[in-house]
Amino acid sequence: MGVSLDDDKDSWLEAIKEDNLNWQHISDLKKWESIVVSAYQIDGIPFNVLLDPTGKVIATDLRGDALQNTLASILQ
Repeated sequence: MGVSLDDDKDSWLEAIKEDNLNWQHISDLKKWESIVVSAYQIDGIPFNVLLDPTGKVIATDLRGDALQNTLASILQ
């Protein structure tokens, strides 16, 4: 799921279409005032949060090999 920190709905939707992002997207269009910023302690974008099936946070803000290795171990 993609959570956007945009404030312009038309531009946000156009970017999803142009970048061919074919997964679920949500936004409250409040940019950095969005509740997700404080809830997940987002300090920059892009930012990722891996959740288990119960919604528990497994990891945050992984990049490169760390992200790939974590996903590989979870999706075995």
